[in-house]
Amino acid sequence: MIEIERKFLVSSDVYKQEAHKSTLIIQGFLNTDPERTVRIRIKGEEAYITVKGKSNRSGTTRFEWEKNITVEDAKQLITICEKGVIKKNRYEIPFGDHVIEVDEFFEDNEGLIIAEIELKDENETFHKPDWLGNEVTGDPKYYNSQLSKHPFRNW
Repeated sequence: MIEIERKFLVSSDVYKQEAHKSTLIIQGFLNTDPERTVRIRIKGEEAYITVKGKSNRSGTTRFEWEKNITVEDAKQLITICEKGVIKKNRYEIPFGDHVIEVDEFFEDNEGLIIAEIELKDENETFHKPDWLGNEVTGDPKYYNSQLSKHPFRNW
C-alpha cells in the first residue's frame, strides 16, 4: 500500500504513437488536505475510491489505499466532492519493465501534460524516453488534488 512514483512534464506528443491504451478519467476529491486526500475516480467503465497519505520528503513515496466502487456510486459521490472536478485522458505506454502513464488534462487544466512512472524502489534508476521533460516529482502544484483547486489555466 505504498506508492513510489516520479512525475515529469511532457515535451512532445510522441507518447501518443507509443501508447497501447487511452482512457478518459473523471475525478473529484472529497478531501484535499495534504495529510490525506480522498479521491473518487471514474476510469473508463470502472470506478475507485482512493485515500493517499502525505508524501515523503522527496515527494516520491506515500501511502495509498484504493478500492473498487460502482460507477453509479462514483457519479453520486462526485456530486458532493470539493469544487474542481478533473477530466483527463490517460495514455499508457509500455516502457521496459514499467508502464508510463501520461495524463493530458482538459477544461481548466487544458495544456498541461504530466507523465508518471511507478517504481519498485525510491532509488530505482530507469532510462527516460526523449519525450519526458523536466521532473516535477514532489512539487505540490502538480498533484491532482491541487490542480482541482488551483488549475493550470490560472498559473
